[in-house]
Amino acid sequence: MTSLFKEEQACESSKHASTSNQSIFDQETGSSNTLEKGQSEVIVKSPSFICFTLLMDKTLVRMVQNCVIECYNHKGFFYCWACNININIAEALGSFIVMFSIGGIIKSTELMRGVGLLEYAVTAALAVVMVVFSIGHISGAHVNPAVTIAFATVGPFPWRRVPLYILAQVAGCAMATYAGVLVYGMKPEVMTTRPLLGSNAAFWAEFLASFFVLFLTASLVHAPPSVTQFSGFIVAVGIALGVLITAPISGGSMNPARSLGPALVSFNFHGLWIYLTAPILGAVSGAFMLRMLKPCTSSTSSPSSSSSSRRSQFLQIH
Repeated sequence: MTSLFKEEQACESSKHASTSNQSIFDQETGSSNTLEKGQSEVIVKSPSFICFTLLMDKTLVRMVQNCVIECYNHKGFFYCWACNININIAEALGSFIVMFSIGGIIKSTELMRGVGLLEYAVTAALAVVMVVFSIGHISGAHVNPAVTIAFATVGPFPWRRVPLYILAQVAGCAMATYAGVLVYGMKPEVMTTRPLLGSNAAFWAEFLASFFVLFLTASLVHAPPSVTQFSGFIVAVGIALGVLITAPISGGSMNPARSLGPALVSFNFHGLWIYLTAPILGAVSGAFMLRMLKPCTSSTSSPSSSSSSRRSQFLQIH
């Protein structure tokens, strides 16, 4: 093998310009591909990879080379799915926990003759605390398409991860609905959300509650360490408040996946457009509002606050 590479090195050296680090193929095609030092450079720039006869189709060679570069630089769709499958499973599991907890409290309070608003809000808050502290360091614990889209729109969360995040969140809620039917013997319609005081009131209730929750959640990214260590409890307080002020009007969703999952299982899509649009618009508006206010305080930020910003980024970019 050593002699083989020695012979191919001579072939490679004849195909490089003396004043450039690019191969002759890059110079001919005007390619500006740059690789970081690492495994991708070792493979793609190895003599056995780029030393071909002059009669070979250079376009095909370039396509293969770019494909390898794309995979090793984590830009390929399927490559990202294979490498980050644990992140999507975490989002699905977190959504399952939240949705199953909601179904459980609905059934429990139903057996006690009536769903209590306070019990519903506390259960949702406790489920969020559990999810944030268990999978926050893995996926960011979004468990909500509105949160994912808001952080992708305003923050540094990559858009290429958004479809799989949303798919995982909806799948988790749908599976939790099925689990509620099997465990509690309840109809899936019981877990759906619907307008209780008209569509307009439900839309604005969902919009404002999502605005409040995302304004609070996004602020934790730049909070001091003494605050960020309790981020799960703080977000839970916002969720509980949102449920308390929206449940009598819209059912207290603030989460498109929470409404879409049971709707898919029960095939009941009445008023679903409210829960697919209002939380997303409210979440994006809340995150954008904090982004607008942030420059006013950035000049007074201290090193400790910037450090806490890096520590709390699990809320938005993982």
